[in-house]
Amino acid sequence: IVTVYPMYYVLIRSVSAPEHALAGDMLLFPKGFDLNSYRVILSDTTLWRAYGNTLLYVVVTTLLMLLFCTLCAYPLCMPGLLGKKAVVTYLLVPMYFSGGLIPTFLVMNRLGLYNNIWGVILPVVTTTTGIFMYRQHYMSIPLSFVEAARIDGSGEFHTFNHIVLPMIKPALAVQAIFTFVLEWNNYFVPALIISSSRKKTLPILIAQLRSADFLKFDMGQVYMLIAIAIMPVIIIYLFLSKFIVAGVALGGVKG
Repeated sequence: IVTVYPMYYVLIRSVSAPEHALAGDMLLFPKGFDLNSYRVILSDTTLWRAYGNTLLYVVVTTLLMLLFCTLCAYPLCMPGLLGKKAVVTYLLVPMYFSGGLIPTFLVMNRLGLYNNIWGVILPVVTTTTGIFMYRQHYMSIPLSFVEAARIDGSGEFHTFNHIVLPMIKPALAVQAIFTFVLEWNNYFVPALIISSSRKKTLPILIAQLRSADFLKFDMGQVYMLIAIAIMPVIIIYLFLSKFIVAGVALGGVKG
């Protein structure tokens, strides 16, 4: 109930009449059923442009994060790398500090990526949390599999792609879900980097609609945008949730 009701609340508010959408009472059913907000917003090309921008940004970010974090973490659990412990310690230090938006903006601006989609993607394609999580999963894989592949003449990339990665599919799915949800709802970095109205994402569009006119804005349209925005997250979770359960079960057995 605690998890599902907020989503249900958004849906019924989005189809309620504007005067009921602003009410603070808890609803079980829509009041004054009205689809005008959907007709107005869905006919606006700005919504679909923001939707496409968000989808492109999130998909590219998730794929690049999976690629770079898995590659960065792999050598940190393999024998033969000098100074591995020092590197792991160095990676753990930033986890104790929050990320700085001002340095991110300055670096992206210096690289000429202000008002560029890559200025939003590059700061988050690698995370210390992702690298450390994959390292822990790699360490649970018996080295005998990797050594046997090397003896059979398998190269490092072939071993990594065909032996190691298939064994951590649950970890890949979990990280993909977390990254997708986090970046889909990301407001601060796109708002900091993107200035063009044609490149804005859904969270920015929702914030702009909410603050356009405090006295006259249609809260039903805000709820409708939120309802549309959460749909991809729900779909991704439904497709990948079995991997989360598998990952938890696998970790419990190994523990």
